[in-house]
Amino acid sequence: MRKTRLVSAAMAATFAASLIAGCGASGGGTTSSAAGGQTTTKAAQTTTKAAEKTTTKAAASGSEGKVLNIQAWNEEFKSRMEDHYPGYEKVDATTGKIGDVTVKWTITPSKDNAYQNQLDKVLPDNAKASADDKVDIFLMEADYALKYVNADVTMSLKDLGISDSDISDQYKYTQDIVKDKSGNLKGLAWQACSAGLIYNREAAKEVLGSDDPATVQESVKDWGAFTDTAAKLKEAGYNITATTNDTYRVYSNNVKTPWVKDGKLTVDDNIKKWVDDSKALVDAGETGTQDLWSDDWSKGFYPDGKVFCYFGPAWLINFSMKGDDTSSIAGQGGWGFCAGPQSFYWGGTWIAAATGTDNPALVKDIMLKMTTDKDILKDISLKDADCVNSKSVNAALAGETIDPVAPAQGDDGKMKPGNITYILGGQNPYKELSEGAEKVDMSNISDYDQGCNEEFQKAMKNYFDGNASYDDALTQFKKAVNEKYPDVQAD
Repeated sequence: MRKTRLVSAAMAATFAASLIAGCGASGGGTTSSAAGGQTTTKAAQTTTKAAEKTTTKAAASGSEGKVLNIQAWNEEFKSRMEDHYPGYEKVDATTGKIGDVTVKWTITPSKDNAYQNQLDKVLPDNAKASADDKVDIFLMEADYALKYVNADVTMSLKDLGISDSDISDQYKYTQDIVKDKSGNLKGLAWQACSAGLIYNREAAKEVLGSDDPATVQESVKDWGAFTDTAAKLKEAGYNITATTNDTYRVYSNNVKTPWVKDGKLTVDDNIKKWVDDSKALVDAGETGTQDLWSDDWSKGFYPDGKVFCYFGPAWLINFSMKGDDTSSIAGQGGWGFCAGPQSFYWGGTWIAAATGTDNPALVKDIMLKMTTDKDILKDISLKDADCVNSKSVNAALAGETIDPVAPAQGDDGKMKPGNITYILGGQNPYKELSEGAEKVDMSNISDYDQGCNEEFQKAMKNYFDGNASYDDALTQFKKAVNEKYPDVQAD
């Protein structure tokens, strides 16, 4: 339900209390690249002190800006603010109001790196921008978060007045992803995108004899069991996954070394295991090699697609598996959920405060309300089907009976998907999701993850399809890394 209340007295008090917060930039290096590379942006470095003075002045004087500018790549956070942030009023498609403050949204889609290009254009000189044009908040994804976290364009949360105790209920991995080289936390997430194995219940009953999550988990508890189950599924006419890319994030989230160590490119043993395991599945005719999000990949969302499982978080289940189509497996409540061979995460959105903001108190309040307020987070869980970044909220949800809600026609005449409990055949997945989030380890995340992950999968497809040897595919990958990241020794 959309909230249109005026800014409360309690919120105003929060603003006043947080006005003492100044802005200090981290000591991390500043990077910027339209193509994802590592090139120094001198402008960001030279404007840091000016940005600190701008934000500190706003805090010390007790004055905040009249316009809150938010940069994002899609409408997701905007809809969360419209529906859940106390006092938010929608004005039009790109404008809102919070009390006397006008909220301006700039949405730049991610295609062709456009969103990062936009950030690289506006963030370095943010301190010099006019008051009404200053970026106050921008959003980040994990794949490129360190590019901005390790730059002087993001504020440390401590400089906003956010303490460790304020965010103690959040999952550790969501914070590890947005810590700079000095250990400063530079962003917060309202989502915990821990993920697992989403399986076809009918296929499980036919091949494994049961669709009970515990039974299915035993059949996929590690990669050896997963491979054995793939052979059984093939005999019944099912592929275990739609594509080799379905499992990639599971392996890549469980590496022991980062892509780049001491300036040199490394291929972790678990990444190499993905290659070996995937090649065996492809050669056995037990999976395909199509791209994620392609029509061939999503055929398994329907019974005739004959795919046993996908790997993903709550958002994939709710928003991507055709739950609004009653002929799909999701539309019939035919999926189940279990942990799978290894814990991992996929996706998420992080809220960052831009250095130079003239709305530090409002930015702080938004970050805390949207990522730590338990009532708001529970509301998001139930109404928007997010798995939220709160251990206590998820623990409470895991113990509740959440009634299934079937797909139905909305007020706009369009079909709306059922809730997650309906899609999962009556199963409440919050216990598994919460346990998975506790196990995610992002200690080996690096600035190079997005480019290396994309290029590695692209190169290995040639190997899986029989168009190149492994060594040739690896050479293709190294060449791509050299082009994308000239500072990395890839030979």
